[in-house]
Order: sequence, then C-alpha cells, then structure tokens
Amino acid sequence: MPQNIKNMLSLYFIAGTQDFRHAEGDRSQALLDCLEQALANGITCFQLREKEAHSLADAAAIEALARACLALCRRHRVPFFIDDNVDLALKIGADGIHVGQEDMPVEEVIRLCGGKLMIGLSTNTVEQAQQGSRYTAIDYFGVGPMFPTQSKAKPNPLAGAKRLQEIRRAGIDKPLVAIGGIKPHNVHEIYATGAADGIAVISVIAQSQDVAQTIRELKTGKPEAASR
Repeated sequence: MPQNIKNMLSLYFIAGTQDFRHAEGDRSQALLDCLEQALANGITCFQLREKEAHSLADAAAIEALARACLALCRRHRVPFFIDDNVDLALKIGADGIHVGQEDMPVEEVIRLCGGKLMIGLSTNTVEQAQQGSRYTAIDYFGVGPMFPTQSKAKPNPLAGAKRLQEIRRAGIDKPLVAIGGIKPHNVHEIYATGAADGIAVISVIAQSQDVAQTIRELKTGKPEAASR
C-alpha cells in the first residue's frame, strides 16, 4: 500500500450502501460495482462509511461488504479505510480508520490502532485541528463541509474553502483533505486555495451515470459538458 499520505488523499471516495438507495437491486452490489469503476478510473483512497439511515444493520453483512471492498482495493493497490468501526478495521486488516469528533475519542483510537492503522480525523474548526495536531499518530485531517451536502443527516456547520487556508495559516502542517458537497463545478475553489492535499467525495461518484467522466471532471476541475 502507498504510504505517501498526501498522494493518497488526492481523490478520496467515501461511500456506504445508504448512498445507493437510487440503485435497482442489491445496494451492496451496487456499491461494489461503483467502487470497481472508481478504482479503475483513478481514485486514490476509499473509505467504507456504513452509517446514517438506510445503512446495513447486520454486523455480518457489514463485515462481508467490508471484506469485498478491501479485496477490490487490494487488487488496485489503493488504501482502504473504514469509518468509525475500529473493531472491524482491525479484524479484517484495513489500511486505516477514520473518525469524527463525536465518534470514539481519538485518544482511544490511537491506543487501539496506533502503529497498526493509518488514522484520519474529521475537523470543522481551526481549534479542532489544533487539538488534533498534538497527536503524531493522526495521519491527516478531513476538513469540511466545504459546501452544502445531503450525505449526512446532521452535517457540521459550513466550513467553506476558507477554513483550509485558516488551518494552514495557524501553522498546522498535517495533510488536509477537503470534504462536503464537492462537485465538478465547484472543485476549482478547493484547488485554488492551495491548502488542500486532496478532495473527498461521496454522492458525486455514488450517484454518477458515468463514473469515469465524473472522475476526470473532478481531477481537472472543469465539467466536460461546459467545456465543449
């Protein structure tokens, strides 16, 4: 697995079965099909976030899905993270764990996972990033939401692209990945800050009718239809 964290964060896809309610048939298979396309077209990291309403409730089904995602990521040599489920991440040998401010306390995550898994932490404010910077075991911060998003039932207050710059100006040098409502038409605002090491997206890929085109647009910062 690549260990250059900044490169890993370049295009970070996050999804769970709750993000495939639009799909016909089995939502787990729909996620796996989408993930395989995303991996083939250049995502640099994947996080299974099986959370919120309409997600899987059965632990065995979640583990089976996680193992299938891990196998796909291994095939493409892309790091695989699990959101807020330390026990599962350790059990199946994931590459990393990501937690939010209201999940398991980061001190406990570090105690259990330090030296075993890469660790990502969600931040919404400069103060949260400063507190997290005290821990050398944290590999990167997810910063957001950048724009309005429907992927979370109760999203944090809007941070906006300026928050990335505020965190950098506060002297925080850990890698940053921007998240929340990022689409091809607004991703240029993130790139323009020069403060983010990458972007993390959910619905724009999960709901895409053409995953390859969506990924190209995210990488270039220009919707292809608008550029013709």
